[in-house]
This record gives sequence, C-alpha cells and structure tokens, in this order.
Amino acid sequence: MSTEPQADPPRSKPTLDAATLDFAHRVFDCVRAGDSETLAAWLDQGLPSNLLTHKGDSLVMLASYHGHFDAARLLLEHGGDPEIRNDQGQSPLAGAAFKGDVAMVQLLLDHGADVEGASPDGKTALMMAAMFNRVDVVQLLLRRGARADARDAGGVSVLEAAQRMGAVDTPALLLAAGAS
Repeated sequence: MSTEPQADPPRSKPTLDAATLDFAHRVFDCVRAGDSETLAAWLDQGLPSNLLTHKGDSLVMLASYHGHFDAARLLLEHGGDPEIRNDQGQSPLAGAAFKGDVAMVQLLLDHGADVEGASPDGKTALMMAAMFNRVDVVQLLLRRGARADARDAGGVSVLEAAQRMGAVDTPALLLAAGAS
C-alpha cells in the first residue's frame, strides 16, 4: 500500500444545457448593465455571487469594471470575493483603479481587496492608477497602505511606470510618498 499522496483525477467542466447557459448570459448582462433590482432578487433566490464568465471574470469584476457601485455592493454583501482574478490575472481593484473610480476602489478595499495584490506581471492597483494619472485613486491607495516603492515583475517602479506613460500629476504624489 502506497503512502504517497495521490493526485486528484482531472475534472472535466460540466456541460450546461441551453436554458442554463441562457440564464447565465442574462445574469452577466444584468450585472454589466447595473440592474441592481433584478440582481438583488436573483441573489436572494440563491444566485452564486462568485459566478464566472468564460473568461474568468467574476460578477464583482463585471460590476466594478463597468462602474456599477450598487451592483458591486450587493454582490460583495452576498459573499462576492473581491480577490477573484480573471483568466489574465486582473483583479477588480486594478480595473477600478484603471478606470479612476474612487468610490469603487473604496468599496472593494472595504470588502477585503488586497491593496498590494498584483497581476502576473507584477502591476498593482497603485501602479495602474499612477500610470493613467488617476490622482484621487492614487491618494486613496496610498492612504490605505499601498507601497509607493513597489516594482513590477520587470523591476519597473510605480514612479517609472507613471513617468513612462506620461502621467502629469501622479509622479509628484508618488515622490511625496517616498517613491524612487
């Protein structure tokens, strides 16, 4: 008898029937449109708050990226995970930072998003906000503990990334916060 741990057999993805697929598409469209009333009813009926699209985008990602605060709040209050990354390793926080959505960034942080969570290339939400000159988001992230001295996987600092992208205002904020 072997005492070696056995690997789980590979799992195949379940095949969904047409009605289930149609409903899933309606859910994704509902979240993208910010229809909080319909979403609330579905969540109250047991809709999983961490449902994913075929690209790995969570419902929280869809709501936050499209700027639908109430839908994102509902999902988070129903157990939606702000840390689920899509198939490209992007987080809802990084998407909201890229968009410059201060209220969404605050909501995600308040519900457990990691202020230092990085994508596979090492870019943090602070780096995304700084690169695209999202001043208010940079200030919020710094107040919430984002590291101004962080570097991506290639060794590029937040400050260097902002400068390379031609950001006008965020480099001064980063320097004041101790970036190099």
